[in-house]
Amino acid sequence: MISFFICLLALILSYFIYGRFLERIVGVDETHVTPAYRLENGVDYVPMNKYKNLLIHFLNIAGLGPIFGAIQGALFGPAAFLWIVLGTIFIGGVHDFFSGVMSVRKDGLSMPDIISEYLGDTVRKIVGFIIVVTGILVGAVFATGSADLLSSLTGVETHILLIIIFAYFLIATLLPVDKIIGKIYPIFGIVFLIMAVVMISALLMNPNYTIPEFTTPGLYLTTKSIFPFLFVTIACGAISGFHSSQSPIVARCMENEKDMRLVFYGAMVVEGILALIWAAIAMAFFHGQPQLAVIYGATPAVGVNEIATTLVGPIGLVLTIIGVVICPITTGDTALRAARITVADGFKLDQKTLMSRLKIALPLFIISFGLTFIDFSLIWRYMAWAQLFIAVAVLLAATVYLIENKKHFIITFAPAIVCLVIAIAYILQAPEGLRLDSFVANLISVIITAIFSVYFIFKYRKPSKDLNEA
Repeated sequence: MISFFICLLALILSYFIYGRFLERIVGVDETHVTPAYRLENGVDYVPMNKYKNLLIHFLNIAGLGPIFGAIQGALFGPAAFLWIVLGTIFIGGVHDFFSGVMSVRKDGLSMPDIISEYLGDTVRKIVGFIIVVTGILVGAVFATGSADLLSSLTGVETHILLIIIFAYFLIATLLPVDKIIGKIYPIFGIVFLIMAVVMISALLMNPNYTIPEFTTPGLYLTTKSIFPFLFVTIACGAISGFHSSQSPIVARCMENEKDMRLVFYGAMVVEGILALIWAAIAMAFFHGQPQLAVIYGATPAVGVNEIATTLVGPIGLVLTIIGVVICPITTGDTALRAARITVADGFKLDQKTLMSRLKIALPLFIISFGLTFIDFSLIWRYMAWAQLFIAVAVLLAATVYLIENKKHFIITFAPAIVCLVIAIAYILQAPEGLRLDSFVANLISVIITAIFSVYFIFKYRKPSKDLNEA
């Protein structure tokens, strides 16, 4: 239990210490007219206050990620605590903060267009494709997780529930951002947090459960190695390139640059806390039991329901529906909204009319719906792996951002390299990858990453323009 509280304190302090350090690095111009005002169009560019933006962004980036990923990651034991904390502070928080800053200062552009400016058009096309694919996968994964649980609770067939969920996705994605997202999602964000607080409080007050320490034996319940599998399993609770696709949504609604640390770094810290809580709950609840290993290879929705109803009784059912049904559905629709925005920005398509938005959204939704018939765990792992490459590209773009502004670029370059070595090592040895021997795969990943690092520094470490221009 002490280990849990140390990690919790570290995450909270990181917002005030490391988050403020990052803010000083980029500087804050409170007189800068943000895209929300300069480009206001009543659809995607709509000014909203910082607390709405924080809760909306938190809900957009969270969904099932910090719950399912953390529960599956608990299979690796207390090492999950360390990855969540260090990943959130030095990788995920940095990634989210800079993706938001760059978007706010570049007219709320989506990540591919921002990346194009710093890394070139070829990288833009690749990242744009991956972001759109990731948005489609997130929609499929989150809809499937929600539908599976609802089906187990109600007896309604999963495919019927999926049709209903995707109908909502389409409506919410097409409407202006302030109609549903701006009005309802902040409430869901608060409820999502309340759910986590209630669950961890119930666990702490129950003498039958004990949160393990870093040194607690018998909790490593998998044959998979911590590197790289833990780092891919717990994605949204530590680092997820998917978050950068969500940053432009609130960047287009930001009232003032002084809100950037709260909204972007703050939301990532909150998500890290959420992941920490669910990892702790899973380790305590399934202490050394084989059920946790079963959850790793399947949808964890049923496991969440079991935990919630056991810890808090009938209230747990309500909390489960909120946390594993309603909130993930909201994340799924904003994932597809981000995919629509990315396609529109990439092809310079106007999105003012409903029909113009529908032309882009409908094909994306059809593909995403089709993916719901594929194995959940496989989609989840591919999604987690793909987002690492997005994170690498965003962090490298941020590195060029800092190099050209003559700032300390190591704060973004080091996390980029960590993400790159994880992504390469994973795909080389994972069952859904090339299945190489782990030692060989890890060695190859280190060599490739080292060569790339040298190439990148020699290519981009040169003076250029001031990036504070909007």
